[in-house]
Amino acid sequence: MEKTLEVKGMTCGHCEKAVKGALEELNGVKSANVHLEQNTVDVSYDEANVSEKEMKEAIEEQGYDVV
Repeated sequence: MEKTLEVKGMTCGHCEKAVKGALEELNGVKSANVHLEQNTVDVSYDEANVSEKEMKEAIEEQGYDVV
């Protein structure tokens, strides 16, 4: 499954690594590609193992807002 999440507050490479790392630590997330300019993250995941809510919570725990 593929999903694009809109994330507010990402401004630099550290932000990109924090969001990507938080998502990729979740069981079921195959990949996360952060696009700083668009404030989006493309996530490839297995919906049987991880929910959109869990992904949003992981990003919010890093200090960013998911729209």
